[in-house]
Amino acid sequence: MPFEDDEQGKSSLPEQRQQHHLMDWLEDSMSFLSSFLVDPYTTSTTSSEGISNNDITSYGWWTAPQGHEQADMNHSAPSMDSTLTPANSSRLLPQAEFFRKRKKPMGPITGDKSMMLQPKERAEGEAGIEGEGEFVNEGEVNKKLASTGRKGQGKSAGSSSNGGGKEARWAEQLLNPCAAAIEAANFSRVRHLICVLQELQSFSGDANHRLSAHGLRALSNHLSSTGIGIPDRSGADAAAATTFVTVEPKLFRSALIKFNEVSPWFAFPNTLANASILQTLAFDPGRRAAPLHVVDVGVSHGVQWPTFLDALARRPGSGPPPVRLTVVGGAAPPGPFSAAPPGYDFRSHLLRYAKSIDLNLQIDHANVLGSKSLALVRGESLVICIQFRAGHNNADDRTAFLESIRDLEPDLVVLSEIDGGIGSNGVDGRFPAAFAKKAELLWKFLDSTSAAFKGKDCPERQVMEGEAAKLLDTSAPAAEGRDRWRERMAAAGFLEEAFGDEAVESGRALLRKYDGNWETRTAPSAAEGAAAAAAPVTLWWKGRPVSFCSLWKPNRRR
Repeated sequence: MPFEDDEQGKSSLPEQRQQHHLMDWLEDSMSFLSSFLVDPYTTSTTSSEGISNNDITSYGWWTAPQGHEQADMNHSAPSMDSTLTPANSSRLLPQAEFFRKRKKPMGPITGDKSMMLQPKERAEGEAGIEGEGEFVNEGEVNKKLASTGRKGQGKSAGSSSNGGGKEARWAEQLLNPCAAAIEAANFSRVRHLICVLQELQSFSGDANHRLSAHGLRALSNHLSSTGIGIPDRSGADAAAATTFVTVEPKLFRSALIKFNEVSPWFAFPNTLANASILQTLAFDPGRRAAPLHVVDVGVSHGVQWPTFLDALARRPGSGPPPVRLTVVGGAAPPGPFSAAPPGYDFRSHLLRYAKSIDLNLQIDHANVLGSKSLALVRGESLVICIQFRAGHNNADDRTAFLESIRDLEPDLVVLSEIDGGIGSNGVDGRFPAAFAKKAELLWKFLDSTSAAFKGKDCPERQVMEGEAAKLLDTSAPAAEGRDRWRERMAAAGFLEEAFGDEAVESGRALLRKYDGNWETRTAPSAAEGAAAAAAPVTLWWKGRPVSFCSLWKPNRRR
């Protein structure tokens, strides 16, 4: 496949070889160049090992042809089929009562509510809508909604919902009471709230309208699973969400690349993991030349590794060690972002890229975490990266999974997970509470993507948001707090390690490329206090925790 020359793509490798191998990896004018391009947003610092922060943090993705990226950002949403199919059940909610709509409403929930509410429902509405841990008067919600415009169709807001405070997050104030009403079998309440949500939901509005659309689908699916069907009356806005497994591999790969360009949701923990692996090799001179075996139990689908391989190849000394990358798909339960579309395979591209930088790379695949399936070799450095995959099962299975990792005797374990917050160690497993926690997490994702894509729609954004919304349909418990994960890792036989200064600085340098509402903090547990040497590094959006990354080594004193 021919490519045009680009001055930014040049390196010290011979030009002909670089074009032949490197450009194969940069298929369709997209790439994962790290240190080949200069990062204008960060200041390069060099560690004692001669590794620049830019080697690890820079996402100098290949520049698309002129006008291509802008066209993608303004691309209209693809048509999508509905998944809200009525259930064949005698408990189908009455259509005439359920979907009676008001005529020409002045706002999202304006006008005389008595036209659509029975006396009992009207009394409930006047009493209030139970929000997230508080009681919100429905009249106040109506006034807030009226100012947003009906369904938010047309141009989306780049900075959504006034900082994401509870008062601005009206979608959760409708979705969470609806989940509670479903649990209580209060179907008159359910009818009212779903009718309101159908008026407001939109996949092309701001974060509130998008959350309403995804939340409405999840609640409808939950109702259908209990034998109560929800006929689709909301038109095109109820179309099926685009997810990883429903798109073409080319769009899937483009979505991964663009999302890492505009959001640190995955790029930040990937950067910390890469820097920490390099740090481990640097601090143990005896392992510098030993073969490196990295077990990938994550959701990067290959995006994480080009920058790591490039930084490894650029280390001073006798050259990079042989690297074996084992991608483990079935060892952890499936969840959002874990599946790839049929036909997607990053291995051939990554192998060609490794060859272009003179790095000996082998890529294997395994479905089971065991010494035989992983073909472990004595003398190799074993690193296991667990990225957003350990939290998609119940508590007992999570513990068993971590114990199976411990049995492999790894040299380093990198654990990245969603951070449910300090108060999430005793998560309420009932449907309303779990749904509310998941809706809060999805709100953070949608609010951050609205800022990342500057309010513009494009197929890549729809793919990532549709995949994230699968969280609402999963049966897994809501995300736990980082302290609970630390307790589990310690119980499984691990000791927590501290991040090196270079690794932390690499993460901070990366965040400077993204929206200013992102921040990183070092989070010791409450028991250890602020002076703890080993602590996770957390990622925050608008003052709320999103995820954490932590380092662990086996406790061989047990």
